[in-house]
Amino acid sequence: MALLYPRLLAGQAKPLHERYKEMPPSELAEHVAYRHESAVYVATGGDRVTESQLRDLRTLVLAAAARAGFPEESSRAARAAFDLDLAALLHGTMDLMPAEAASGDVWAFLALTLLPDVAYWRYPRPPGDRVVASDLTRHVFGRLWWRAHLVRDPTAPEPYAALDILGEAAFDQIYARRKSLGGSPHLVRNILHAWAAVDLHGLTERAVLRDFLKRLLRLAPFVIFEALDDTELQAELRAVAEESVAALQTDEPPQPSPDTAATTSREPVAIPEPAPTFAPGPAVTHAPASPNRRLTSLELCAGAGGLALGLEQAGFDPVLLIDNRPVTLDTLRLNRPDWSLREEDLSTLVPESLAQEPALLGLDLISGGLPRVKAAAAVSRERGNDHELAVFRATLDLTRVLRPRALLIENVPDLITSETYEPLRNHVRQELSANGYTPFWFVLNAAHHGVPQFRKQGILVAFASTSAAKAFQVPPRSPEPAATVGQALGPSMAARGWPGAAEWAALATEVAPTLVGGSWERGGADLGPTGSKRAWARLGVDGGTVANEVPDPDFVWNPALGRDGMMAITVEQAALLQGFPKDWDFAGRKTARYRQVGHASPPPVGEALGRAIRAALSAA
Repeated sequence: MALLYPRLLAGQAKPLHERYKEMPPSELAEHVAYRHESAVYVATGGDRVTESQLRDLRTLVLAAAARAGFPEESSRAARAAFDLDLAALLHGTMDLMPAEAASGDVWAFLALTLLPDVAYWRYPRPPGDRVVASDLTRHVFGRLWWRAHLVRDPTAPEPYAALDILGEAAFDQIYARRKSLGGSPHLVRNILHAWAAVDLHGLTERAVLRDFLKRLLRLAPFVIFEALDDTELQAELRAVAEESVAALQTDEPPQPSPDTAATTSREPVAIPEPAPTFAPGPAVTHAPASPNRRLTSLELCAGAGGLALGLEQAGFDPVLLIDNRPVTLDTLRLNRPDWSLREEDLSTLVPESLAQEPALLGLDLISGGLPRVKAAAAVSRERGNDHELAVFRATLDLTRVLRPRALLIENVPDLITSETYEPLRNHVRQELSANGYTPFWFVLNAAHHGVPQFRKQGILVAFASTSAAKAFQVPPRSPEPAATVGQALGPSMAARGWPGAAEWAALATEVAPTLVGGSWERGGADLGPTGSKRAWARLGVDGGTVANEVPDPDFVWNPALGRDGMMAITVEQAALLQGFPKDWDFAGRKTARYRQVGHASPPPVGEALGRAIRAALSAA
């Protein structure tokens, strides 16, 4: 008989969350209870869960959490492993019917009454939907039950084995389409089994999966997936996935048209309320551009200096570089001690304050690799999306106040290509147009500009001059192919005498997958999500960590042994894959140094963009 669980309604759940969100797990353990005076049951059929059963469930969850380091802080890998264990545990032991599991109030009871210490350990200071369950795809426990429910194969020796085929972010792409695709366990299980056999050919898992799911949605009106057996369905799914890989391999960035962008997704993005419209800043007199004159720039969110370095090579000298992380400013001081730096969070900066500095008047360019603005599915995850959008708005305000001749923003490619971001693009276009700027949107792949890495970047360029806008051309693709991972890293792999370096380099014949910096707030250094790690494994590299040193003479490379038979790359090697020069140093400890590398804009792309912008300004 299925069990009925207490339901903690939102009116009681929200005040509890406000009380609990700043408490440590040790203090929250004192608030654990097996009933709540306001909890209710719904008569949908079944027996009410007993206090003994709730105690047993809590004991099992605590044991799983302890394996991941609870109640102390733990690594991202440990938390991911905990999620997989917990998904199988909850689904396998709670005896919930889907109709009962669809109630967010059930999960609110678990997070706020039975397991608050575990919930707030897994997501410290979480947004409300992680515990109140206003969105089950986000709830600390509810999302895991549904993930296990959709992938469980009752005929398999290990019914939940498919849980680790896709990471959470990738699985969310399927679950977000639950009404048309994600609501069918038969289809989801077969998607995962088919996906495990797909060769991504160096493409990012996220991009291929997104394209794959869109193709499935277009196919759905013509194919009854439920009517196909596993063999037939997996063959159909693999064929669709291979179509996606083939299409993305031949994808070329389109030439831009002002105020236009390609669109793909359908999920809305939430952006802050529009700021009040201000009049443009005072007119600024710019020195005439000439091919030999060094131009000036203001660099925002400078990071480790990848974009600024590329622009420097293209003829731009930064008057000021701004970033809010001391370690990145230390990196800039190590490499360019004469650059003027400022530690500042753009989201709280008053733009007019910079207009008081004479050096910032008459700028040729404001540039910045802004924090990655996340799609609607990621709004409020971890630290949240409000900060990133506030930084974006501050950049527009600085452009209005300082009136540079050009603006350059680098961000995620979806910013350019997805309908998700259309409200943001419209807002940007309106703001820039109101201040006399003509914007261009396009996507560049770093591998097309001499960087040994498949890395697509969304680019916004805007010009104050109509003639400069007419003269602008997207940087053309380099006629020379980018180096492979083996060519780029072979010499450094042999630096400590590893005799297998040449053999490995000869087999590592693809450009690197996209390096992912990861969250600044938590986790150790690794090369990205599950799909990235699989791509690295195909190159014989352990993507689950970052090495302190390259292999020594005793290292035996044997990928058949799994991670133990593969070497990891170092921070310095990751920097080479980003196109940094060998003598560019990074401050901080290993994880902080790798974060800087992974989040950087590749300098060769910055140089290509700088030369294109400079050419347009010279024609104005």
